[in-house]
Amino acid sequence: MRSSRHSLSRMFPLGRGGPRRSRASRFTAATSVLALGTLGAMVPSPALAATHSVTLQNLQYNPATMTVAVGDTVNWSNSDSVIHSVTGGPLDSPNLDPGATYSFTFTSAGTFDYQCKFHPDMAGRVTVGGSTPTSTTTPPTSSTSGTPTSSPTSTTGTVPPPGGGAATPTSGAGGAPLGVGPLPVSFDLSDANGSWFDTNLNLGPLGGQSLAVAVLPRVNLGSALNGVPSVAPAGLPLLNGKGLPDLGGVLPGAGGLPNLGGGGLPALPDLGAGLPGLPGLPGGGTGGLPALPDVGGLLPSLGGGIPGAGDLPLLGGGSLPLLDGTTVPLLGGGLLSGLDAVKTLNLDTVSKLGGLTDLTNLGGGKLPVLGDLGLDLNSLLNFDTTRQAVFQLLPTGDARIAKANSLLDTAASQMSALPVNAPISLDSLPVGPELEDLLEDLRAFAENDVKLPVTVNFNIAKPDADSAHTATSLIWPEGAKGFPQDEPGAFVGQTSMQLTEPGLYAFACKIHPYMLGAVVVDDPLTIGLDFGKKLRVNSRNLSVPSNADIIQQLVNKFFVITVPENWQTFSDTEEKTWNPSFPPAPILQYDENGKPVLIPLLDSYFKSKFELPKKLPALGKKPSVPGVGEVWVATQMEEYAEKTKTGSITKVNAENWSVEQKVSAPEINMNNTHNMWTDKNETVIYANEWFSDKMDVFDRASGKLIRQIQVGPDPSHVMSRTDTDQLHVAINGGGSVMEVAPGGTKIDRRLTVSQPGEKIAHPHAHWMTGDAKIMATPNVNLYNATMVDIPTGNIRHEKTGELPIATGMTPTGDKTYMADFLGATVSCISNYDDACVDGGTKSKYKSIDLWSSYDAVAGASGPFGGLPIQLPVAPDNSALLVANTLTSNITVIDPKTDEIVKWLPCDAGCHGINFGAKKGGGYYAYVSSKFANALSVVDTDPNGDGNPEDAAVVGKFVLDGGAGTKNDGTITKWPGFGGQGVLPIPLAYEGWVQRVPSNKVNDQLTCKQRNPVAFATKCS
Repeated sequence: MRSSRHSLSRMFPLGRGGPRRSRASRFTAATSVLALGTLGAMVPSPALAATHSVTLQNLQYNPATMTVAVGDTVNWSNSDSVIHSVTGGPLDSPNLDPGATYSFTFTSAGTFDYQCKFHPDMAGRVTVGGSTPTSTTTPPTSSTSGTPTSSPTSTTGTVPPPGGGAATPTSGAGGAPLGVGPLPVSFDLSDANGSWFDTNLNLGPLGGQSLAVAVLPRVNLGSALNGVPSVAPAGLPLLNGKGLPDLGGVLPGAGGLPNLGGGGLPALPDLGAGLPGLPGLPGGGTGGLPALPDVGGLLPSLGGGIPGAGDLPLLGGGSLPLLDGTTVPLLGGGLLSGLDAVKTLNLDTVSKLGGLTDLTNLGGGKLPVLGDLGLDLNSLLNFDTTRQAVFQLLPTGDARIAKANSLLDTAASQMSALPVNAPISLDSLPVGPELEDLLEDLRAFAENDVKLPVTVNFNIAKPDADSAHTATSLIWPEGAKGFPQDEPGAFVGQTSMQLTEPGLYAFACKIHPYMLGAVVVDDPLTIGLDFGKKLRVNSRNLSVPSNADIIQQLVNKFFVITVPENWQTFSDTEEKTWNPSFPPAPILQYDENGKPVLIPLLDSYFKSKFELPKKLPALGKKPSVPGVGEVWVATQMEEYAEKTKTGSITKVNAENWSVEQKVSAPEINMNNTHNMWTDKNETVIYANEWFSDKMDVFDRASGKLIRQIQVGPDPSHVMSRTDTDQLHVAINGGGSVMEVAPGGTKIDRRLTVSQPGEKIAHPHAHWMTGDAKIMATPNVNLYNATMVDIPTGNIRHEKTGELPIATGMTPTGDKTYMADFLGATVSCISNYDDACVDGGTKSKYKSIDLWSSYDAVAGASGPFGGLPIQLPVAPDNSALLVANTLTSNITVIDPKTDEIVKWLPCDAGCHGINFGAKKGGGYYAYVSSKFANALSVVDTDPNGDGNPEDAAVVGKFVLDGGAGTKNDGTITKWPGFGGQGVLPIPLAYEGWVQRVPSNKVNDQLTCKQRNPVAFATKCS
């Protein structure tokens, strides 16, 4: 271990305080206290009573604890950008908007604990003691006030985004937006497999339940449509004077359109001679335009359209009332729901298109061209939507309607000879430039209209979601106002955002980053579904053309992750075929020169690009050399008949590689167990419920529940201290690590991992040195690491890459490694002296690039890694392994050189890795995957020379279990799936392995395995 010359006081300054405040800030604080004291003076209180202040900022109460006397008043003031509350016992504030205050006078002694109901890790305590004059008989009182410039305190749980004007309040849980867009997209965040961002519209095995499609709404002000005169923008009622039309009275579910259309929504505009098949229809052709869409098939009365919207068709087409009693047409209806979404994504053509094999057969052994499909390309390529948009935009008889129809007919004809699986550069078509010029002209013409945003609501509430989440931007169109979107921290309640540009928007939860939702906002004045011209990606500050390889990679993974039918199902006895499906939708992207590229069928394109389907070989490959002990895997996606929440822990015998036991704990409805550990005597299993606020303690031998302890929101990883056997539980939805007594009996200490005044940290997968001196936490909300001096609790920060999520340490404790989930890097941090190796020299910090062979636009020139997660170092320092969930592979790094030396295969959602002892010497790394039912066994140093270049996968088998597997419940879906945390027993790491008890199993450990660092002196 390190010598005493390493000064912990130098590494960890006493206390957590930052720099001293300036004179101006001290003056501001003093005047704030004076103002609060003035407010407190209005509250009835005994003579000589004091007034105390608590500031709500950075998702913390400051101070979090205070002692006051009976009769004293406490004022809570919200200085955050989000709503908070003060809730607990007699403390019951309204929802406190930014700037609002809440006051309470304490008239009796006692201890009063409280928390924010929107941010579960935000907790405080007031201890009331001392005496007060006996004449005081006033009961506890409270009051609320807002700042002079603030609006009245809200009664909703809405969390506005920081620093942006793109979010709007909602009228209660899941409420319709007030005055923005015709029909909103609504996501209910959920604990359920696949539908973690639940649209409440299941698009089946090709679309899942986390994708929404919307049409960009426009209010048509610059033209006359079918006899409706043009109007000036001044005719539109505005919302709060902010320049957006007040559409609240015309939204479906928001009161309808009173006094219009007999009390309902107005009918379609008078199409007159513009109906398909009627004389006089612009565009020529006998009897009209046969290629025009079947408008009737889009109407709600015939099964399409927007529920509750009367005669409103797919793109809108209804009218909005103006203040002068006239109406104005609406083009674009926001969210597409029901059969409209199905049609737009071509999900109604699945039975006709079949799978890739069927298409190959149709093409005589090769993929067919579009014309071979026997389908109407007008509908398949969404040209019908474009025709309808043009027809609704322009006045009847406008020559551009006929021209658009003619050019689209020609485009369909020219595309009919092109392959179904290859992107089409529109510039390469003879008709392409003229068609694009016309559509560009129409989009410019439409700029005279008022373009409305699409509202997206996010709702986080029980029973769907047991704990806190975020809705964080992952992908968004360049120029989208208010983006990127994020919250100050994980929350419960509602928030809304406005999508102002057409294109692809993707969202993720920072706490549980495989929780994904996406919205495609389509501009109907283009062909296909718009992904946007340029997209921003929340990684490396990327701004890329929408056809960039990284976009295709992320969209592909979106459907693999959010559609359970796309997960990988292995068998130990037979070969399987993995053939994930994607929407057969036409997708409009743009290349790096800004030129439009149409993917005619996304499903066919992705299957060609990603070489699908793939053969999954029969597994059942057991390592020739047994392991020592057992391996527990968090099979987080398993579903059980006896409970509503998913997840179990699965025990594998490392001697014979059989699945011996599964524990799902239906008696407590155990929720998404994520990571585990054991005690020094190996008598219990500690398991964290990542989507809840509990840690569970099980008897290791029987699997019976011993106890459950509430630790804080979204507990992720758990480890024990080697000196005291106390537990350190990372509160991923909060800002601390809880130190818990052995056995999980009580909380001993709260270790805050952020500095005063900083945002809440949201630590995920921490690690500790074997001497119990230093703990390192990756902070997904701060984008840095916290190094905690365990005995004192003092902290310091170290830099990392983007969204650090997991930690590993060298056996000697001289280096920490962190997986930078969004940065696609591994950060090496020196714990004491410079220890990271960079170009042959020692340095304080090194960033190991997982993209050295990858270009975000052009693609890969060699193996690369993306979205890295767990990364343990072998107990003998032979290798560092990194699980990459985007690229489904494992990076092998030599920790002696801090260089990548090899890549190994993994499965969908590659996630968990931990090392256990191999019988006779050496180590196995056990690797789990979220979206596959297999466990891989990796030998990082088969020949024992300390060089990991010969690392290999030496075994792989399914985790389903069989007739001999003990189980406390009945698996109904996804047996063996959801592999995340991995716990080999006995613990093999330096500091822990020396303390494992002597027994028949553990006595198989070699002297070198018992002494990974000091073996040279202890095993001579």
